Amino acid sequence: MNSKPRVLKAFEALDQEIQEQIKLAYPEGFKDHLIKFVNKDGEYQSGLPFETVDKYYLVKMTLAEAKELIAEDDDYDADGNLRDDVREEFEDKYDDEDDFE
Repeated sequence: MNSKPRVLKAFEALDQEIQEQIKLAYPEGFKDHLIKFVNKDGEYQSGLPFETVDKYYLVKMTLAEAKELIAEDDDYDADGNLRDDVREEFEDKYDDEDDFE
C-alpha cells in the first residue's frame, strides 16, 4: 500500500506548480486518463491520478470538465496538446526537481 499522503482536490484548487507538473505529465490532455473511484460518502466520482515524490494526488474532474479545462487553457493548442513552447518552459522549470514520477 502507498504510504504517501493522499490529496483529493479540484484542479483549480491546486497550486500553480502542481498544475504545471500535471500538464507536463499529461501533455495530450486529461480525458483519457481519468479513473473512477468511490468517495467517502460512497458516491462514484472520477479523477485524474498524479503522483509526486511526496504525495499522491487525485484531481477531481468529470469527463466534461477534463475536456473544458483543456479547451479553455491557452497552454494547449486547438488539438488539445500541450504547446511545444509551454512544454519546454515547464521541462526547464521542473528539470532539476524530480518531483513527479
